[in-house]
Amino acid sequence: MLMLTVFAVAAQAQMQDPVHFTVSQKQVSPTEVDVIFTGKIDAGWHVYSTGLPADGPISASMNTDLVEGAKADGKLKAQGKEISSFDKLFDMNLRYFEHNVTFVQRFKITDKTYHIKGFLEYGACNDQSCLPPTQVEFDFKGEGPKDAPETTQDEKKNEVTDAEDAATAALLTANADSLKVNSDSLAAAAVVPLDSTEVNSLWKPVIKELQAFNGDSSQDRSWLYIFLMGFVGGLVALFTPCVWPIIPMTVSFFLKRAKDDKKKGIKDAITYGISIVVIYLALGLAITAIFGASALNALSTNAIFNIFFCLLLVVFALSFFGWFELTLPSSWTNKVDSKASSTSGLLSIFLMAFTLSLVSFSCTGPIIGFLLVELTTSGSIMGPAIGMFGFALALALPFTLFAMFPTWLKKAPKSGGWMNTIKVTLGFIELAFALKFFSVADLAYGWRLLDREVFLCLWIVIFGAMGLYLIGKLKFQSDWEGGEMDKPMPVVCIMLGLVSIAFAIYMVPGLWGAPCKAVSAFAPPMSTQDFNLYKANEVRAKFLNYEEGMAAAKAQGKPVLIDFTGFGCVNCRKMEAAVWTDPAVANLLNDDYILISLFVDDKTPLPEQMEVTEENGQKRTLRTVGDKWSYLQRSKFGANAQPFYVALDNEGNPLTGSAVYDEDIAKYVDFLKAGLNNYQASSGNNP
Repeated sequence: MLMLTVFAVAAQAQMQDPVHFTVSQKQVSPTEVDVIFTGKIDAGWHVYSTGLPADGPISASMNTDLVEGAKADGKLKAQGKEISSFDKLFDMNLRYFEHNVTFVQRFKITDKTYHIKGFLEYGACNDQSCLPPTQVEFDFKGEGPKDAPETTQDEKKNEVTDAEDAATAALLTANADSLKVNSDSLAAAAVVPLDSTEVNSLWKPVIKELQAFNGDSSQDRSWLYIFLMGFVGGLVALFTPCVWPIIPMTVSFFLKRAKDDKKKGIKDAITYGISIVVIYLALGLAITAIFGASALNALSTNAIFNIFFCLLLVVFALSFFGWFELTLPSSWTNKVDSKASSTSGLLSIFLMAFTLSLVSFSCTGPIIGFLLVELTTSGSIMGPAIGMFGFALALALPFTLFAMFPTWLKKAPKSGGWMNTIKVTLGFIELAFALKFFSVADLAYGWRLLDREVFLCLWIVIFGAMGLYLIGKLKFQSDWEGGEMDKPMPVVCIMLGLVSIAFAIYMVPGLWGAPCKAVSAFAPPMSTQDFNLYKANEVRAKFLNYEEGMAAAKAQGKPVLIDFTGFGCVNCRKMEAAVWTDPAVANLLNDDYILISLFVDDKTPLPEQMEVTEENGQKRTLRTVGDKWSYLQRSKFGANAQPFYVALDNEGNPLTGSAVYDEDIAKYVDFLKAGLNNYQASSGNNP
């Protein structure tokens, strides 16, 4: 075997290990033995079943390196709750397992002793990335029936099942066209072969350098975004009919309560504000504790939860439109209010804050519900707590500030119909976001009820109606009750209404396939568009070999974009369909970069098998081209999920941070431009 010399560095945060298999053997009869693979799958991930078509994702399959004194009896069987859904990208039904799965391969013993050695290969994905084909190795020996006939030495040879031969042949045939490299491009590149020293240099790990580019600020920015989202939600809740009128009454109560001691009144108001923060922060922490870390991460991909969230937001929207009012049982409010009146000190103030939470529920409930729906699916474990802290802080500040500066109350706007306008506008926004959650379930189950143009039609209607409402051309029953029907809308509302109508008009070309980048993060992917007049830009990698592509980049003086992908990677196809087709992205990839696509599930056998040392110190044999590229991704970049993109200079050093699955086109363009600018700066070719 050929030893591949690379520096094995422990992979850090980007390495994922969501599936955990144990393997055992069970002799079910004197002449039969089962090899059993028992897998536990992390929430949000799934493992594909056996026997999927060759041009689909990675099927679970049995591979044998050595079979002596036994032979496979039938095909690999899967046990567990198998899920089947139609996938539009692969145009086929995909079968997979969540949470747990068991694969069983039976062998028939033909000799007095047997020796079976091989591995299970499987593919796993979540909604953002896929793992390369992963192997679970086994090596079992045992005794067969004593009266079994002796097997001659010539008959003791390695056996590979007919099913595996057929599957491998079909996969190679299906991928043959994809593996062809454009000969004209190779010739034009004037590639000079790299020597062994240069090749070893290209394989040198750059995990620490990549981490330095990526940094740890992404989580900080995410938490800041969640906090600001909650804070804005709290500010919006302030200007609702259930909260704003309570502010002057509450502040006056605290000032009168400490008429002879103004400082005490201010202290009580501050305590009241802190109590509000504690109450809502406890709500956020309770959400995290109830669901748990893994469950919160899984909610964003769970179709049932997304349908529930959709219905919940629709109910909230209808409540804001005035169809009905969400209220808690009056007995709750009365009981807490009586407790507050009968107690004193800090407990009394805390109970008053709790009373505010109950009384204002009809207005704050839908806003809190909307925030918690967004935050629990944000992927951040502390999201609900951080969001509720921001919400409570915004809600508590006015009570404290107005108590400290009572004269500000005279300048504050009086209660009126403008608060109902805010409620109705929030109803439109919640209705729009409800469609986003339904879209997740629709894509997961393949219903095709909410394709991209249907989604855009509904958003055009929603934001168009919101614009008409804000300019005063559309009224609700609650406007009649508030006596605001004949009053002209304020200038601010009219301006916001015109913005909403303009946004609706902006989305109209999307019905014919225009990209509409402003809504690309919310709308279903372009691949669901049935009627598309927009001509997509074609991006195709010129190289499918790392060393050859790097040599070409050096000859042409261009930076490199490494695309770790897979024939069966669903999310890779989504990125190619939704992001690479954008003109700005396509121009950068085709003109400014050397694009190298490395397929981690390429089954083409290597000319010579390679023996490598993994990050954990274990030896592993690389048998296929896909094994080689998968090992390159782990050892050099410290990642093992696809899609995975990294921009390199001609020496194999990262030019910027890595990129993963994210259909935000603007972010991907920034990623490509950052790598290009750093390359030009380092090479002295500033534009």
